This record gives sequence, C-alpha cells and structure tokens, in this order.
Amino acid sequence: MKKLLLILSLIFSLVFLSSCADRNNNANPNNVSDTAKINDYYPFKENVRYIYEGMNNEYASYNTTVDYIEGNRIQTRTNNGGTEMVKVLENKDGQLQLILERGECYYRENLTQNSGEKSEIILKEPLTKGTEWTLSDNRKRSITNMDVEITTPSGTYKTLEVTTEGKDDKNVDYYAPNIGLVKTIFTSNETEITSTLKKLEENVVLTQTVKFYYPNVDGNTLNFVERQLSFKTNDITKIVMEDAYKELPKGKIGEVLSTTAKINSLYLNKDNMVYIDFTKELVSEMNAGSGFEGMILQCIANTFGLYYGAEKVYLTIEGNPYSSGHFLFKKGETLSVNTNNSVEIQQN
Repeated sequence: MKKLLLILSLIFSLVFLSSCADRNNNANPNNVSDTAKINDYYPFKENVRYIYEGMNNEYASYNTTVDYIEGNRIQTRTNNGGTEMVKVLENKDGQLQLILERGECYYRENLTQNSGEKSEIILKEPLTKGTEWTLSDNRKRSITNMDVEITTPSGTYKTLEVTTEGKDDKNVDYYAPNIGLVKTIFTSNETEITSTLKKLEENVVLTQTVKFYYPNVDGNTLNFVERQLSFKTNDITKIVMEDAYKELPKGKIGEVLSTTAKINSLYLNKDNMVYIDFTKELVSEMNAGSGFEGMILQCIANTFGLYYGAEKVYLTIEGNPYSSGHFLFKKGETLSVNTNNSVEIQQN
C-alpha cells in the first residue's frame, strides 16, 4: 500500500511539473526569459542572409548579410538594390550601439576594430516596456511594448517593439527572439513605408564580382576576366583574392602572382588609397623584362584599385617601397588605375 501511494505521489508530481512547464512555455512561446538580454533579440549569426520585402518605397526591400563577427562586435552589409552599406554594431554594457556606418561600401574589409565613428544606441537593457533613451540628434527611442505579435512571410513572432520618435516622423522596429529584426514601420505625415522579413537563409555566402587583370604575352595589351568570389563570415579578403588571382585564365596570359607570392596586408586607407604589401616573392619570382613588369604592376593597380573604388594604389614589398632590377619607387610613390588598352577575356 505504501509503495502504491509513493508511485501515485511521483506521478502527481510529474504531472504537476509538466503542467507548470506547459504554462511557462505558453506564457513565453519564444523561450526568452523575463530577464532577456540583447543577444536574445539581436543574435550574432554567421553565414546568414536576411531578406526583407518593402512597401511604398523602392529601397524598402533589401537584404542583409554578415561580413565579420569579432567578440562583441558584428559587421553587417545591407544591399537595397541601389547601394551597399556596411555597419558595425557593438553589444557592450547592456547596450547595442551602432558605432560605424559606411555607405557606398562595395568592397569587403574587416572594420570591426576601427574606433567608433558614431554612437547610436539601438537597444538598451533592461528589455522592458518603458526603457527609453535620447539619441544624439534629440530623437527619443524607447521600448514601447513587449510580446507584440507580428506576422511576416517568414513566420509569426512575439516581438519587442522599439519606437523612435522625431519631430516629424516615427519609426517602429520589431525584434523577435533568436531571430533579430523582423519588421520596420516608418511613418511621416501620411506616408508609411514598411520593411518585413520575408526569409532568413542560413549557410549562405556573399558573392562579389571582381575584375582580375593580367598582362597579355604580346607585351602590349592587358586582359581582364570577371570572377565570382564567395565569402563566408570572417573570411579574409586578401586570402580569397590572392587565391583567385593565381588562377590563370585561358589564353596567352602572363601570371601576376607566382604560386609562393603572398599578400601581407591589404586595405583602403583614410586617404582613399589602397595599401597593399607583398612578400618578396612577388619580385624574386617575377621573370619579366621592364616592359612586361610594368604591365604586371599596372594589373595589380587595376585589380585592387577597382575593387576598392580607388584611383591610386600604394604598393610595397615587406613594408618597403617597391624595388626591382627595373623599378625603384620612392617612399609614398603610387600607382594609378588605368584601364586603357584592356580587353576582356570570355571564359566560356
């Protein structure tokens, strides 16, 4: 009898606990606790693409991918069909801040370690209704509601509602647990523009079309080929481009980089010039006369200058000005992009 009572007691306890668990799950269907943190509503995800559909504005439709994640910082890339914008956000001390924003940014470079060029708080803890703050332009931003049900083509979510109010406009963002931004509504006078999450794609890559220039063996013309380069989150641009450059296209084409030549560093400087530093093998394994070497240097300038949208390229070897048996550059001397006398190679 005692044994039977013990079994019944255990069964009752399990049913009770299960019932509590069900009530808790129903109360919080997105599995976010009452002490939710910013990373619950703005998770840092690798190799994803957020696709948004827009209404009432041609640029309200856009997609966002992730270039880099470094510690508590994330670098995103947004393409709205008209331009690409890169943003760096930092999740620190209970605040998600936009610390860098760069428009017309078609090149891929890790900017997460750059010092903050701006400071705009996107989200602020505690993530509860009534939390509010003032932006640098005096707009008011606040958490105006919790568990707001938002239906999108990608699904229905219980969201965090964040409202930003300006003098003549209002912007409302909805963040879903474990997803991020799922909807934005912008209103000004009688105009309403919306962007809504259509699809969240995982295990995707960023694809960029890059022109690679090569000297033709005729010694007179430059040839270029367009290649589709794929980048995963945190891929290093210089390595991807270096590997692609070593693939010679079909035809009577001379190489630019030998198999052992490496790019030490590659970046767009604040003076809007591309700085690229190679290992010594760029020169030591270059078997070319002065004319052909000059074409190789022009190919490097064109390839990397065009990728970064720059007109000048500062080329160094192991940190020193470029020097070979035919060329001796002065410190600070640059190469200029020049695509004259260039012919595309069709790789069919």
